[in-house]
Amino acid sequence: MEVTEGWYLVLGALLFIIGGIGLLLRRNPLVMLMCVELMLNGVNLTFVAFSRILGDVAGQTVVFFVLVVAAAEVVVGLGIVVAIVRRSPGATADDLSVMKG
Repeated sequence: MEVTEGWYLVLGALLFIIGGIGLLLRRNPLVMLMCVELMLNGVNLTFVAFSRILGDVAGQTVVFFVLVVAAAEVVVGLGIVVAIVRRSPGATADDLSVMKG
């Protein structure tokens, strides 16, 4: 059985859907960050698959920039999550009002 670009598109869509469902259902901020990363990886896989289908490098270039933004998001997001969890160890995403001035 040959693995074609269509399989990669299906896998990218599944990763995005799993990440979206996890983001909607979970209240733990760390798990929510991991779900956003899963969604970004699904989008990156789709960009690379379309880049291969079209024979263009533009999709792979976009993936590079998405990875840079994802790395910055992880740094800022983990800083916020650590600040929240230090203040109250059982914090959920609904407790973000703790961070007010």
